[in-house]
Amino acid sequence: MPPSTDVETDVLIIGAGPTGLYAAYYAGFRGLRVAVVDSLPALGGQITAMYPEKSILDVAGFPDILGRELVAGLVAQAATADPMYLLDRSASTFEHRQDDVVVGLDDGTTVTAKSMIITAGIGKFSPRPLPAGTDWLGRGMEFFVPSFEPYAGKDVVVVGGGDSAFDWALHLDDVAGSVTLVHRRDAFRAHQGTIDKVRASEVEIITKAQVTAMSGDGTLSSVEITVDGQEPVVRPAQAVVAALGFIADLGAIQAWGLETDKRRVVVDPAMRTNLERVFAAGDITEYPGKVRLIAVGFGEAATAVNNAAVVIDPAAHVFPGHSSDGT
Repeated sequence: MPPSTDVETDVLIIGAGPTGLYAAYYAGFRGLRVAVVDSLPALGGQITAMYPEKSILDVAGFPDILGRELVAGLVAQAATADPMYLLDRSASTFEHRQDDVVVGLDDGTTVTAKSMIITAGIGKFSPRPLPAGTDWLGRGMEFFVPSFEPYAGKDVVVVGGGDSAFDWALHLDDVAGSVTLVHRRDAFRAHQGTIDKVRASEVEIITKAQVTAMSGDGTLSSVEITVDGQEPVVRPAQAVVAALGFIADLGAIQAWGLETDKRRVVVDPAMRTNLERVFAAGDITEYPGKVRLIAVGFGEAATAVNNAAVVIDPAAHVFPGHSSDGT
């Protein structure tokens, strides 16, 4: 939608990832108008930006579902609420005004809402750089793997030791000509089950090593890998995936007066923050016993919406009844 200087809604959701999309659906289920803001240009948050082809195994009811399929289902479900999407723009300013919250976006749009739910995940994120790949981004080196098809038949080097590195190495093993995973330590941060699968695959794992140079005539053709205490070795590579994690930033939200704990927003059991009419759900929240799973975020989104509904209309009930009651 084009920029507007005057958007009014019942619930403003900051973040269009899985938790935000489910919150949008649930707000519609409660009969509330809803607007969703996200700094990314597409719906789905980190899943769309980084893991659309990744299998997600811990969402109830889906033994195995690709990230893009999960997002597509959530978008279709949220559509029942007829949400107003304000994408590719960030929330900048915040104030209370009588019984409303007023949020200014970085494009000049002002959103006035009866309540707000922050589902911003880790906030804005930027990939950690690979020093040797500074001049190779888009010419053979990438930070994310939104599609496996471009890697078909290629010699691929994946750099990193976390879940993303191992997930991508495992999936690329069936597509690429060869896959080599390079990590600077001999211990990994990835889930042990995925590590075991990679070890049992054709992926070569090189530890205590770094990619120290990349070369090619216009496009990447080889990399230099240096193992601690050894001479560098040049290996053929037409693609490098630098899966070194990312730097998170909550941006302007940090200046709104929210109580935080290590860049997470502190909430109570009703998902209330310390600010009146402001709730939070998903990975951005912190409370005793917090577990960061998509499945947990869905439950928190429903809790936040139901409690926000009572703030908007004190005559409403926190529990709205089951969605199947009317069928």
